[in-house]
Amino acid sequence: MKEPIPARVVRGTPTITISRDDAFLVCESDGGIQPQTSQGLFVADTRLLSGWEVRLEGRTLAPRVATHRAPVVASADAARFELTGVEADDPDVGSAGSLDLRIDRRLDGGLHEDLDLRSTLQRPVRLRLEVRLAFDFADLFEVRAGRSPDDRAPSERGRRTLRWDPQQARLRAAYANGPFRRGLELTVEGADRPPAYEDGRLAFLVDLEPAEAWHVCLRWRPLRPGRRAARSVCLAEDPAALAAPGERAGTWPRLEMPDSDIARAWARAVADLDALRLRSGPGGRGPAVPAAGIPWYLALFGRDSLICSLQALPVFPEYLAGSLLRLAALQATGFDPLREMQPGKILHELRHDELTELGRLPYGPTYASHDATSLFVIGLAEAHRWSADRALVERLLPAAERAVAWLDGHGDRDGDGLQEYAPSLPGGYRNQGWKDSWDGIPAADGGQPSLPIALVELQGYAYAAKLGLAGLFDLVGRGAAAEALRAEAARLRDLVNDRLWWEAEGTYYLGLDGTKRPIASVASNAGHLLWSGIVPPERAGRVVARLLAPDMWSGWGIRTLSAAHPGFDPLSYHRGSVWPHDNGLIAAGFGRYGYVAEAAQVARAILDAAARFADDRLPELFGGQERRPGEPPVPYPDANVPQAWAAGAVLQLVPLLP
Repeated sequence: MKEPIPARVVRGTPTITISRDDAFLVCESDGGIQPQTSQGLFVADTRLLSGWEVRLEGRTLAPRVATHRAPVVASADAARFELTGVEADDPDVGSAGSLDLRIDRRLDGGLHEDLDLRSTLQRPVRLRLEVRLAFDFADLFEVRAGRSPDDRAPSERGRRTLRWDPQQARLRAAYANGPFRRGLELTVEGADRPPAYEDGRLAFLVDLEPAEAWHVCLRWRPLRPGRRAARSVCLAEDPAALAAPGERAGTWPRLEMPDSDIARAWARAVADLDALRLRSGPGGRGPAVPAAGIPWYLALFGRDSLICSLQALPVFPEYLAGSLLRLAALQATGFDPLREMQPGKILHELRHDELTELGRLPYGPTYASHDATSLFVIGLAEAHRWSADRALVERLLPAAERAVAWLDGHGDRDGDGLQEYAPSLPGGYRNQGWKDSWDGIPAADGGQPSLPIALVELQGYAYAAKLGLAGLFDLVGRGAAAEALRAEAARLRDLVNDRLWWEAEGTYYLGLDGTKRPIASVASNAGHLLWSGIVPPERAGRVVARLLAPDMWSGWGIRTLSAAHPGFDPLSYHRGSVWPHDNGLIAAGFGRYGYVAEAAQVARAILDAAARFADDRLPELFGGQERRPGEPPVPYPDANVPQAWAAGAVLQLVPLLP
């Protein structure tokens, strides 16, 4: 019998998030944006609007709670807030009627806000409605760290300006710091009399007869050099924008199956992946790629975008082609130790914030991941397998060759045939695989292994990349080059199975440390070798069994690190938590080697977890505590939701179910 679903897991203080392209807005359940928090309207890694509060006669309004009307209805890029209040001068009027405010917001080339005030009072009223605004133009990395631009030294601060044009009912907030420029323009439309603006307050004088309504439209246009924002669209012009994911079945591929929990998780995952669509390239006119996640990872990430695109290939084939084209355009051509940049390498992260554009942070872009370069080549081979697009292959084949040349050169730091990483400068990324937290790759005693590290899954990725490029060489008539690559891949396979196989545990070591000694930690990384195909068939069953042993299997999925390890912490980022995308790749590897029941076991557990999180949405990660009857999975407090490769895991796992 199927286990009943308990109350949904809700993470922390509820906030509302909407997003579109490179913009997102985080606010309270009453629509307010609280200053001195991480809320706000962010565009291109800069917070443009840092405070928003509506007041009626000097008082705030409360979210409406009623059986017939939810206080907030939200979709990916739109939200509706229902608020209620009473006339400030008449405390007894609540029994005879109220003043209700509906706020509609939509991100679409800008932010569109509609404010609709309706009176159910028994007499005419004259009211003052204020919208209190603040603009701090904070760098996203400062917001994440809990800092303000005002915390900088005076010489490092930019200049903020505000200009109100009463004739045009237009407010322009602008920021400049050397060559860095950002701005936000507000235009008031539809008001029955001109508004006023003073001291951060946009004020309207409203006259309402009984049962009468009042409306105003606020159009926000981000200002950024080289980018022209389109005119924003209000919800009244597209009411379907607030439809639930399952109600938009005509837009995306539907999943029809008896298990409604899985069908809802599928619909949510597809909706989230669509919401994470990012137009890349100059002027925002480039190919579509999946951003990594919301709120802090609404950007192009090499590893995340490629893995997500591979997961979502049957539903969003444009993502893989778009990611490959964009990443090839940004492939490294020179050296920069600060950004871990070497010729042929594929980027890790690209940002457009102030500190990056002024050269104070290395994200423009940074190349501080090892695996993205192999994944790029794997992605190109897989794109051709699905699409047979020879033109795409011919266009990107030189980039793939440069990527494999990097693997053979800088990727293999000491020339021993294995892939290794270490930061180029002190303070750089210590770990450069997908477990990139500073303590994500623990030694057997729980400490940190010496650098450089030959991480186990990097070897599998390099193996798959070489075989993938060999197939592409065959396609274009370069048979000799293809055979040479297959021979290199075979040598790597033998080397990995000789140096990294852990006979006593029936799995692979986590890697080799800087002295070439094995890192004797049982971790989920070994499962990625099954996905890559580098594991001999006679060893695959032992790896599968080891990953499903009680210390690795939580009941909700495979843990990132064995519960028997001294460094195990079920609520750490990478040392015992459960990551949906990690499980998705491992389960796909199980299926590749014919372990169909075991793949289905992993798929069922992760999808069970999705049904227990709010909105049927898998978070970036969750706790690795043992599953107990009637108890939901334990949320990780700072997990990004939605996260591209967590949503992609749903698309990867559902086909593995029986």
